[in-house]
Amino acid sequence: MSAVCVSLFISGSPYMASRLPQAPIADLPLSAKAIIKHPQAVPLLPVLPLNSPSFRYSFKRKVLPPPWVSRSNAVSDQVVESFTSGSTQDSRTTPSPPSSSKLVLVVGGTGGVGQLVVASLLDRNIKSRLLLRNPEKATTLFGEQDEDKLQVRQGDTRNPGDLDPSIFEGVTHVICCTGTTAFPSRRWDGDNTPERVDWEGVRNLVSALPSSLKRIVLVSSVGVTKFNELPWSIMNLFGVLKYKKMGEDFVRSSGLPFTIIRAGRLTDGPYTSYDLNTLLQATAGERRAVLIGQGDKLVGEVSRLVVAEACIQALDIDFTEGQIYEVNSVKGEGPGSDRQKWEELFKAAQKQLPL
Repeated sequence: MSAVCVSLFISGSPYMASRLPQAPIADLPLSAKAIIKHPQAVPLLPVLPLNSPSFRYSFKRKVLPPPWVSRSNAVSDQVVESFTSGSTQDSRTTPSPPSSSKLVLVVGGTGGVGQLVVASLLDRNIKSRLLLRNPEKATTLFGEQDEDKLQVRQGDTRNPGDLDPSIFEGVTHVICCTGTTAFPSRRWDGDNTPERVDWEGVRNLVSALPSSLKRIVLVSSVGVTKFNELPWSIMNLFGVLKYKKMGEDFVRSSGLPFTIIRAGRLTDGPYTSYDLNTLLQATAGERRAVLIGQGDKLVGEVSRLVVAEACIQALDIDFTEGQIYEVNSVKGEGPGSDRQKWEELFKAAQKQLPL
């Protein structure tokens, strides 16, 4: 029997490549029992050719501590790519300037993407606040920080009663990168399932946010619009894509200014056992070139560092408001934390609206 190689992913979950037989759906060995017995052996996302228009840069990022529009909900299916063309000239990164008026609430700040978001905000001197179930994790990861730079509040988005209005006092921006595994695992202990985290948790958080919020950036997953189609339906056996889409839809209908970042299969990290210095020295290896698409057409892998940087960049780029982007990364030099290059990537990904 012929076979095809299929790789599946989900934000914040284990993943691996496997081979699935080219056979009718009924012949696929996909029993829930087998998946529960070997949760990490289940394939998660297809690696498909990316045949799409490209947008090319000529720059080389200096090795530094890693960065780590119009209103419309219209979604296009363009893909944008940033590559190096061999230029040897360094391109200096341009971190966001410190802003006394900005206070970023990071939800899920000790997870694989969230910890990189927090480390990058600290490195840029952007005031942050963490909402954590276990505040002690913040000290382990980020050390003792001055309250003027990093504040920590205890709370669980799954429990509406934990979301006291004082948690959101003064918050101007939110980055939500909570998540759990697609298939049953130890991370599901304590009712930490996709339904509770990706749907109920997001709904509770968004419902508690102040109307004065300038932006919420939600980290989601590619494939959420196709959870009833193969091979996405395999990954969605326990509802992770369905619940992520429900969370997205609640954000979109909330009336709050939003940007949604749909990540491909996550690589690089997580670095959850490391300290802040290690986080700041982490790199995306050779996969620094960034692919940005719209319309849930883009599939593949993405470095967690790229996802974190995309979230931070989207906070201050006006035309990303009301937009949904898929993000991947491939071999090559990337935009680093250069805002202009990220603006060009996001802008080129957006489909031109009819006049």
